[in-house]
Amino acid sequence: MGADPVHRGAARTAALVALPVAVLAGLLSFWLLGGVGSRQATPDASATSARPQATSAVAVAAPALPAASAAVCRAVVAKLPEAVRDARRRPVIAGAEQNAAYGDPPLTLACGAPAQPYAGTDEVWTLSDVCWLARPEAGRTVWTTLDRRVPVAVTVPGPKDGSAQWVIAFSDAVGTADPPIAQPPRRCG
Repeated sequence: MGADPVHRGAARTAALVALPVAVLAGLLSFWLLGGVGSRQATPDASATSARPQATSAVAVAAPALPAASAAVCRAVVAKLPEAVRDARRRPVIAGAEQNAAYGDPPLTLACGAPAQPYAGTDEVWTLSDVCWLARPEAGRTVWTTLDRRVPVAVTVPGPKDGSAQWVIAFSDAVGTADPPIAQPPRRCG
């Protein structure tokens, strides 16, 4: 037993109206969400993550450390992230217990680095409660802690501008594993 002709006609009219409205709503949503004309505007995340990254070992100086400093460095390295922004962690040639490397060109962290001389007028940055001094060098910037028992240096390829965004990723590990010194420079903190 079929539906009567009145109900069948109403259902057909509803379907004929609903179908174009649904298609139009779908196309409008697709366009508003960037589906039309957005291919050249921004690369998608899969293109960035699919970019090949170097996995070879990186040479980082590994000076012999006193036992207490070596223990601090092992704790710092154990707390480091596996990736910093889009740079994956890479092996180091020597001193894996005190050094780390990320990305290509490599960004490096060296725990037990030489302490940096600090003049009271030097500009310092406190990043997540760790005080850093940045020194531009040829093609890179070296950030060294000023307020920790064991100095940690992070070398960021490229200019100083914007390099703090890379360094801040290490501040939590340094801040929790490397105790502060009793009297940090007055401009720290």
